[in-house]
Amino acid sequence: MAYSKREEFTPEEIWIADVAKAISHPARVAILKILSEQNVCMCGDIVELLPLSQSTVSQHLKELKRVGLIKGEIDGPKVCYCIDNEIFNKAKQAVDELFSRVCNC
Repeated sequence: MAYSKREEFTPEEIWIADVAKAISHPARVAILKILSEQNVCMCGDIVELLPLSQSTVSQHLKELKRVGLIKGEIDGPKVCYCIDNEIFNKAKQAVDELFSRVCNC
């Protein structure tokens, strides 16, 4: 039987790794850029700005939402997405602290 060592790490270490995994795909980076540049919640417009299908964009949005970097609000048959500034700032601070600790800068 396989044994996961995930519980051997702190919740913060696990969360930072999840955030890093979520932004490790170029499409997700592009989605975050789009949402930050627009500074509004966007629905189907995201698909029009990327060279990806609706279903693929939906999967990337789902992953970003899973870690909390974006939030989605239901607007009729659509879900509108925007950056969750509170969680995004928490992630930025955690990654900044990690890099500062590692490089002693």
